[in-house]
Amino acid sequence: MRLPVPRPRSLAGQLFAMQAVLIAVVVAGCALFTYVSDGSQAEEAAGRQAMSVARSVADSPSVRAAIATPDPTAVLQPYALDVMRDTDVDFVTIMDPDGIRWTHPREEQIGHRFLGHTAPAVAGTAFTETYTGTLGPSVRAVVPVLDGGRVVGMVSAGIRVEAISKRVQGQLTALIWVAAGALAIGAVGTYVVNARLRRHTHGMNATELSRMHDYHQATLHAVREGLLMLDGQYRVALVNDGGRELLGVAGDVVGRSVADLGLPAPLTGALLASAPRVDEVHLTADRVLVVNTSPVSGGERRGTVVTLRDVTELQSLMGELDSERGFTQALRSQAHEAANRLHTVVSLIELGRAAEAVEFATAELELAQALTDQVVAAVSEPVLAALLLGKTAQAHERGVELVVSGESRLDDGLLPADLPPRDLVTILGNLIDNAVDAAQGSRGARVTVTAYAEERELVLRVSDTGAGVDPAHADLVFQRGFSTKTAGPGGRGLGLALVRQAVQRHQGTLAVAGAEGGGAEFEVRLPLRRAVGAHPAPEAAAAVPTRAHGAPPARAARADG
Repeated sequence: MRLPVPRPRSLAGQLFAMQAVLIAVVVAGCALFTYVSDGSQAEEAAGRQAMSVARSVADSPSVRAAIATPDPTAVLQPYALDVMRDTDVDFVTIMDPDGIRWTHPREEQIGHRFLGHTAPAVAGTAFTETYTGTLGPSVRAVVPVLDGGRVVGMVSAGIRVEAISKRVQGQLTALIWVAAGALAIGAVGTYVVNARLRRHTHGMNATELSRMHDYHQATLHAVREGLLMLDGQYRVALVNDGGRELLGVAGDVVGRSVADLGLPAPLTGALLASAPRVDEVHLTADRVLVVNTSPVSGGERRGTVVTLRDVTELQSLMGELDSERGFTQALRSQAHEAANRLHTVVSLIELGRAAEAVEFATAELELAQALTDQVVAAVSEPVLAALLLGKTAQAHERGVELVVSGESRLDDGLLPADLPPRDLVTILGNLIDNAVDAAQGSRGARVTVTAYAEERELVLRVSDTGAGVDPAHADLVFQRGFSTKTAGPGGRGLGLALVRQAVQRHQGTLAVAGAEGGGAEFEVRLPLRRAVGAHPAPEAAAAVPTRAHGAPPARAARADG
């Protein structure tokens, strides 16, 4: 049988025991000090009382007159007994200068020598002392009786130590009750405080709390996702390593307000919001974050817990996936259109019109090849060329003419290694998608793309025939969440924000202005790390419209050619 091992006392229980012992020691110490102090004060008070009675008797004219009689005892003994009764002292002894008693509470002691010191009184000086006489230990005063400056007798008044102790014992009883009350009140208060502490510590002892703290710290540093905890005043109470990295903050930020961290305004607003946020997408200088916030409440708002997930790579892959999905849809439509053309060619041959069939097929192939040649001649950078060809097909399916300007000229190998193709796809792809959205449905819907390098800059320019951008919104359009269109299931306003993020990451510039003939024109300038000679703009070639004669996608044209 396994014996149960007693669980260590909880932290609250340990504190309660310690505080109870501490209160008991303090109360006992105060009681002992008070008892000793009261005893000393009682002896001093008894000495003063005895001195006062002795002086009063010694200064009485009737006492001096009685001393001069042949039998002083006959007069002084009744007088001394009356004084004892009235002044609450244990004895009043009147004696001659030699110390022979004339009075005493016990009559058999009259005529005997006084037990105690009398020399100072014989010399004319009053004094007090504690001495053991016939009545036991007592605090006494001895005062000389003077007659014309001559000592004719002495008076001693005293209170027994036993009587003084009884007085102190009465005070001690009251003190004990007070001490017990203080101990009880202290114990109740300690119990209440420690009961609350027990609730807050969940009954755990110091070792368990220390172990939990170690686990807590290890977990915070092990979690790669960002974790941010804010107090009730939206100050940073805790942030782990992942949170510092994702937010791009350095140094000691604990205790600082969220508004002082220098985060983008939309992200700061989300962190300061009182309502919970679920899977909101926000941008920092170089990251795309998914933010979740949850208030910590326990009857009142205590703070906010914020989790951050880095979806920068995921967002980029989603963009590429959207492009591929668009390419697939375009190819599906073009495949259907190609099938119609093929049926037309077959039908012409069946009707015996082979010449017309050849002419029809040749015209379609020449148009598609001309489009491909025009794009590749202007932009031979393979990634951008593929992007433009794919976007051309997508725009065509949406009834928008996408044109590569004759000013465009980007040779293969021109772009440096520190300008990743993925960022260029993000910038140019989102600008084209935004322009196609704006131009769709407009009269003569058209999007013009210009891409060339000059000196040490790469210039990307996209214009459309849409409604344009209100000058008041020239900066707002690049903020995450801003859109003039109705939000779909996935939300809007992220594309241009991603463009600005990528441009800022490469220390470039992004601007928007009105395009010629209406619409908006977005211009991106990215610095190139090596010198690039300005290429003279080729003669303006006639732009090949993507909608003319229902041209198929370039990749389909290349496959047919």
